Amino acid sequence: MALHSSSDQYGSVAVTIHWLTAVLIVIALLTGFRAAAAEDVTTEAALLRVHLPAAALVLVLTVVRVVWWLGIDDKPEPIDGAPRSQQLIAGTVHLLFYVVVFGMIASGIGMMLASGAAPAIFSRDVPALPEFWHYRPRIPHGLGARLLVLLLIAHLAAALYHHLRGDRVFRRMWFGRNPKS
Repeated sequence: MALHSSSDQYGSVAVTIHWLTAVLIVIALLTGFRAAAAEDVTTEAALLRVHLPAAALVLVLTVVRVVWWLGIDDKPEPIDGAPRSQQLIAGTVHLLFYVVVFGMIASGIGMMLASGAAPAIFSRDVPALPEFWHYRPRIPHGLGARLLVLLLIAHLAAALYHHLRGDRVFRRMWFGRNPKS
């Protein structure tokens, strides 16, 4: 598999960034939702110790992805015969992913700065954590998390739809050569 994308296959760099980001987003979402529901400070802090680095890595990978697409690599052509409406929906969902991810990162950083929670989260003895819902960035962060879940569901549903149709969309974003069928 080539580093760069071809007209019908994503390259290994794009594929790696995609799947690492996907796993890290799921980790960040799961730990974020669990931390918000945690009943004791020790559990909440432990979950946030995973949540914050996962989110930071999502930011780094997303910036690398944007730089990769803007300056280094070209995306493959749309699948032959894909209706224009599907291409438009796919483009919109992907754009929303970027907007929501950057919004989530910004609101998360805003919460950490406003609450001053980072030192407590990463200390050995966590005496207390702030009530995050008292800070304004919590509202867009919570809404963004729910929107991100909906986008992931839509993205997975579309991938499954295309996989079941046999139109190679899933194989284009996986490792190995995508034989044209």
